[in-house]
Amino acid sequence: MFKQKHLIAGKWVGGSETFANEPTTGTPDTFSVGTVENVKAACSAAEGAFPSYAATSRAERADFLRRIADEIDARGGDITAIGTRETGLPAARLEGERGRTCGQLRLFADHIEDGAYLDKRHDTALPDRAPLPRPDLKMMQRPVGPVAVFGASNFPLAFSTAGGDTASALAAGCPVVVKGHSAHPGVSDLVAQAIEAARIACDLHEGVFNQVQGGNRHVGTALVQHPLIKAVGFTGSLGGGRALFDLCASRTEPIPFFGELGSVNPMFLFSAALKSRGAEIGSAWAGSLTMGCGQFCTNPGIAVVLDGDGIDAFTGAAHAGLSDTAPQDMLTGSMAETYRKGASELAGRPKVETLLSAPSDGRRGAPVLLKVSASDWLRDETLGHEVFGPLGLIVVAKDGDEMMRVAQALDGQLTCTLHLDDADATKAALMVPILERKAGRLLANGFPTGVEVADAMVHGGPYPASTNFGATSVGTLSIRRWLRPVCYQNMPDALLPKDLQT
Repeated sequence: MFKQKHLIAGKWVGGSETFANEPTTGTPDTFSVGTVENVKAACSAAEGAFPSYAATSRAERADFLRRIADEIDARGGDITAIGTRETGLPAARLEGERGRTCGQLRLFADHIEDGAYLDKRHDTALPDRAPLPRPDLKMMQRPVGPVAVFGASNFPLAFSTAGGDTASALAAGCPVVVKGHSAHPGVSDLVAQAIEAARIACDLHEGVFNQVQGGNRHVGTALVQHPLIKAVGFTGSLGGGRALFDLCASRTEPIPFFGELGSVNPMFLFSAALKSRGAEIGSAWAGSLTMGCGQFCTNPGIAVVLDGDGIDAFTGAAHAGLSDTAPQDMLTGSMAETYRKGASELAGRPKVETLLSAPSDGRRGAPVLLKVSASDWLRDETLGHEVFGPLGLIVVAKDGDEMMRVAQALDGQLTCTLHLDDADATKAALMVPILERKAGRLLANGFPTGVEVADAMVHGGPYPASTNFGATSVGTLSIRRWLRPVCYQNMPDALLPKDLQT
């Protein structure tokens, strides 16, 4: 079922060294270890593909994206089977993620066929204008070149081999080199096979898509620093993302690094909503916190509440919901260990009260519920750091002014949520301008776990949520990351890109 090799220039390339996945059950599978030489070959293949792929029509690229989706669906059973073993995620979650991934590919196909994303503009020549004539000016967005994509650990489909970064780059007309994540090499192998089958069916250049599996830090460094790579997409930790960002910036030719680095996704509960629906919100929060064992970048890890009526009902319902959730498998054993260490360190901070801390070991993670006053939270910046897993921190503000100071003190976030009733609208309106500067997505009376793939979605935010506050890694706007505007002055029609020709 597996090739167990890298896909470079249309060929499956092995090597002398291998690494094994970490299945929750059964015998591990082995895969070739990526090398710097593999990266060099993959980047050269992508550059070789760029002229012909950038020149394809929107209809041709749309057909390619749809065929990738069809090929992934055709391998759906095998992908789910290995995905559950490698990640510990339930089959229903993986099948839903596959639907999202294939739906995104098809959405992007529809979007580029429409053509509006090219943002075409035309200023006609004014030869008789005084004091100087104006030339004929045409502008449109053009692909930037080969793109490097780093697969994410927590989404083996939607943010990995054929996930949003790859799909949007291919939609833009950019060949891709994927660095597969070692947490789920089997899933990455099967999806790469699907993309290659679609490439062959569409008769595209063999370097349009390449994937290098595994490898140490030097492999990732070589990828982002290769002079043929013109942009990078990444979803992962703040530390890893920042290191790659710095490498991109330090190149002789600096390139854009679009990193999604995580977030605590705070919720703000206003007094009327807390009084009328505290228990309901607390119970739903527990469900959101523990979904996927808390391994979502939009996990709402902090709840800022006003002290007063409803806080006990909210806290009690959250405690009950988390207490009823058994420890779950995390994506890897090392991730579970990192979660337990992070939860322990946060619980050990001064003035933090532990309301719930269930034991867990090995690959499993158990819910943790902590509580602290807003004044103490404001004095300790550590309490605003993400702990990746099912941990919730209740921050109790004594009044609306203190709640506002918490909002002002936030780092950049992917999401911020307001829980409010009609009576809270005036106070909430004062907070919205603050939160607009803190996050890429604002929610009212909902939970951020669940990122709709749609035209209006923004999945990004000010640093450290992401490295580029003007971009999104989800939704059709994500295609714009891999494009740049080019102006053509007095250019003969035959020399223009086909989309600009009259």
